[in-house]
Amino acid sequence: MRKNVLLLGAMMMASMSLMAQTKGGGISQSALQQMEKNQQAGVANKALFNAIANNSIDDLVKNHANEAPVDTHFSIETPSQSIHNQKSSGRCWMFSGFNVLRSNFAVNDKQGRVVEYSQDYLFFYDQLEKANLMLQGVIDLGKKSIEDPQVQFFFKNPLNDGGTFCGVADLASKYGLVPMSAQPETYSSNNTSKMSRLVSSKLREYGLELRKMVAQGKKSAAIQARKNEMLGQVYHMLSLTLGEPIKEFTYAFRDKDGKQVETPDYWLANEEPWGHIDYNRDQKVSFGGKVVENADGTKTWQPAWSVRAVPVDYLVPGCGAPRATTSSICSPSTAPSTWKP
Repeated sequence: MRKNVLLLGAMMMASMSLMAQTKGGGISQSALQQMEKNQQAGVANKALFNAIANNSIDDLVKNHANEAPVDTHFSIETPSQSIHNQKSSGRCWMFSGFNVLRSNFAVNDKQGRVVEYSQDYLFFYDQLEKANLMLQGVIDLGKKSIEDPQVQFFFKNPLNDGGTFCGVADLASKYGLVPMSAQPETYSSNNTSKMSRLVSSKLREYGLELRKMVAQGKKSAAIQARKNEMLGQVYHMLSLTLGEPIKEFTYAFRDKDGKQVETPDYWLANEEPWGHIDYNRDQKVSFGGKVVENADGTKTWQPAWSVRAVPVDYLVPGCGAPRATTSSICSPSTAPSTWKP
């Protein structure tokens, strides 16, 4: 008897459920039967099912007849630059923005130099600026309810990877750019999810503290001072994951083949690399000539011709001794066409 009651109850619940699904726009039994009836049976559908069941739909919809080589000729092409990979991060906006800057550089550069900007460097400041935006937003909305949509937005989304080209322009204008070789990618810049969760959790904690300070009527100066302390901790977290932004570096441009292409320093461009020309010590230098006898019986050397010249000092290492001496070789200070014997 008990089993019959349970069975009857189950059937009643199923019937009530079916009625609930068919009432007010649900799928009725007749509608379902019509769908089943409209299904086309046949060899073609069976073949399609077998193909789709065992293959990727993307592969099946390819039109083999259209797989001829694609014409990649463009009327305007920029010199090729290296390809960068954002990997598991949401920095597409920064990578594409850098590509625009790199392409402009390539078009205007006549030396074939390749430039690579550090995404890690600018991403550090992007995250720091977004952390400040969240904390300042919480302060500005501190008197609103925690249920306010704007307040909820800051606590639900304290930090993210997203952005636009305007962000690239603003960040680059404020913080500048550095080469990728000066500050390369880190694991956390390529895989931002864990870092973002940790910093976001800390920002939510800080946000609640700031709201409490506003509710207690703390002075604005005290709130801002505490916010700066919080940003200091965020800075520290970013330094551990992305690396502290570099301030000084040595860099040399290279072409697409990896060869160094660099404009020489002034002393290399205008002088010999191992010699120093002292333009303040020009003097007369004589060449050739003969010994002549003077009226008083003395003899002197009479040069064949002379020029004004400046000395070029060279360092000459000592042989077998930890010393070096300077050897001066004179270089003419006037053009050869003006020389007179």
